[in-house]
Amino acid sequence: MRPRHTSLTQRNRLAPGRVLRDWHWIQLFAQIALLFAGLGVAQAATITVNNESELRAAVEVANSSGGNTTILVSDGVYTLTDTLYINAPNVTLSGKSGNRANAIIQGDAMSANARVGNLLRVAGSGFKLNGLTLRRSRWHLIQIVGESNADSPEITNCILQDAYEQMLKVTIDPNNLNTTSDNGLVENCVFEYTAGIGPQYYIGGIDAHGAKNWIIRNNTFRNIISPNTAVAEHAVHIWNTSANNLVEKNLIVNCDRGIGFGLGDRGNSGGIIRNNMIYHAANKGTFADVSIALENSSGTQVYNNTIFTDHDYPRSIEYRFPGTTGTTITNNLTNKAITGRDGASGTVSNNVTRASRDWFVNVSEGDLHLASGVSAAVDVGLEISGLSDDFDGQNRPQGSGFDIGADEYSAVAPPQPPTNLRVE
Repeated sequence: MRPRHTSLTQRNRLAPGRVLRDWHWIQLFAQIALLFAGLGVAQAATITVNNESELRAAVEVANSSGGNTTILVSDGVYTLTDTLYINAPNVTLSGKSGNRANAIIQGDAMSANARVGNLLRVAGSGFKLNGLTLRRSRWHLIQIVGESNADSPEITNCILQDAYEQMLKVTIDPNNLNTTSDNGLVENCVFEYTAGIGPQYYIGGIDAHGAKNWIIRNNTFRNIISPNTAVAEHAVHIWNTSANNLVEKNLIVNCDRGIGFGLGDRGNSGGIIRNNMIYHAANKGTFADVSIALENSSGTQVYNNTIFTDHDYPRSIEYRFPGTTGTTITNNLTNKAITGRDGASGTVSNNVTRASRDWFVNVSEGDLHLASGVSAAVDVGLEISGLSDDFDGQNRPQGSGFDIGADEYSAVAPPQPPTNLRVE
């Protein structure tokens, strides 16, 4: 059966003076969905929305009809009056035009006193968000409710800006650590504070508790910087019983902390951190810290990352605490030390910790591609199982051996990355 498609504006025109949020329409859609379910027919709905009230009504319809709904968001600014609660499975929010900068869902303010806490609270599995900008919230732009088994979320080609706390939050119930959000994907997104600094210290890009088998790749994180009191949370933080996650090919510029697996006694298991570029300027914030941190993170692999920092913190990569065992840290290119602390153990080999600015294309812009065939990095890396490409997706090796760092150098310029990976 062909998917049904309706424009909420068109339906309003059929009944002048009636808003779609009227329960008549919501119940009607629910009855239709139940009818198809009773017939054993999988019916997917597509709804186009043009304003905030239509968006909210479409979410209500999706929830009441059992999900399997795509909501196409027309270009414009949608200022929410309350959180959008997505409870049904397989709900998609997608920008209709494909230009993520033109379809904007926002709260009333980035403030502790803002009316809207989370913009989206997702408790259903199979949620997808694509081609939208989310900005301004009291708490998070998106909460993925792991305690409700909100598995397999996909957040792609989006811009996330200016949350008063962490932009993307994955939560768990501390009394039921076996129910988590599994198999998530965050790809080709931008996370940033547009003022160049955050509103307070309790901020971050992605803060994931109990995440299992997530992939976070090809994203840009900018200006996650604390203005006062204490260091901000990481651009990407995976912790609190998380396991087997992949963080790769991300650009992290001027964030207090880059990538963290585990924190204190709330650790992490397994996972890979590879092919990321991380830069921090000297004059960006007063709480700059480590670029990659493992804390009680067992069996984690950290390899082929490039890190250059101009601030005073003396280490690029740290692995800490007795629970950090079986860790492998290899082929990383940095300008500062890689250090074990507080009883951690692991294998640290074939890293370069003396990188110079002139090795790279444009350090101050975070462009840490190799500017030339630097002998300390090119063709001298260890071959690592599963490592087949670099930050740009260029095949490894390009010469007689693998290169150290995120960039596999080639005398021929590599293909340009998709334009949606950068926001200038």
